Amino acid sequence: MSAADSPQAPRYRRGAAWTLVVLTPLIAELALGSTPVRMAWLVLLWVPVYGAGVLLIRELAVRRGRGWPSILVLAACYELLEDGLGLQALTSPRLYGAADWGARVLGFNLPYWFANTAYHAVFTVVVPIALTRMLFPSHRDRPYVGRLGLWTAGIVTALGVLVLRVSVPPSEDPGYQAPIGFVIGCLAVVLVLAVIALAVVPPPSPLRTDAAVPGRAALALGAGAATLVFFFLTFPVFGATQPAFTHGRWVLVPLALALAGIVWGYRALTRMSRSAAWTDRDALALIAGALVAHSLGGMVIMADNAVDRIGLAAITVLTVAGVGLVDRRLRRDDQAAPVTPASRRRTRAS
Repeated sequence: MSAADSPQAPRYRRGAAWTLVVLTPLIAELALGSTPVRMAWLVLLWVPVYGAGVLLIRELAVRRGRGWPSILVLAACYELLEDGLGLQALTSPRLYGAADWGARVLGFNLPYWFANTAYHAVFTVVVPIALTRMLFPSHRDRPYVGRLGLWTAGIVTALGVLVLRVSVPPSEDPGYQAPIGFVIGCLAVVLVLAVIALAVVPPPSPLRTDAAVPGRAALALGAGAATLVFFFLTFPVFGATQPAFTHGRWVLVPLALALAGIVWGYRALTRMSRSAAWTDRDALALIAGALVAHSLGGMVIMADNAVDRIGLAAITVLTVAGVGLVDRRLRRDDQAAPVTPASRRRTRAS
């Protein structure tokens, strides 16, 4: 009997819920540098929309018996609510310079939307959820909160979007109001995507394969390299106004390359994670490489001065230390688990 099936495990795990709520803005905002360390208190502003929002996504998916594909679709909903309705950055001609990224289509900042949808899907949603699953394995596929907690997460998420709307645009983009047609359309798309995620996308298959799994060092290095390439292709860097130093609609070329890379990476990761030899330590290696590169990329994309870069360097060191502690715990759990043919093959290959 696994820990997740143990009758001793409590029905809900509020500690896991709070861990996810806190981890999410720390990773998505502070570890990237979009909220600099010298202004770390602003993380409190992001907790409602980031923390409660991702908790809501996770709880809805778990209660419907859905897996990562559904979570990724719900992550696209999250991006539309945050940047489309809360910050209004998807249509604003001024906020964050998003309109200058090129390929502004019918008033819609397409490159900004693409970059932030992919970013939030990985670093705001998937990574915090995956880390919390590792820290609380007994509730891997169980709800963290009850029905009241689920409703509370939904209400707090809505309030979080409202807080963004009344706090950021009035100060950073005064006078701008997203077109009412876009607002209605945005809400309609969110509703349709949510239905698709929770009712159309199939549950994960329990079948396992004998696919090969690369070594953990290769996984970490590959994830780190992919993260840095993604940043270069989708975000303006080194003083450029458009991604990959492009001009005008040429920005669509690096975006197409990034999309192709995302599709290939998703398929490769899906194939590996279905292997009987795949473990949480392999997933952690991927996360570790991505998080380190994520903060290194933030030094180039977000940091404006030496203080911000030193702060991100310190966060990188803390990230490596934290991943090491989690890996030690997972290794201890693996040693206590029964030996299977897949684990024997993986041990011999390591």
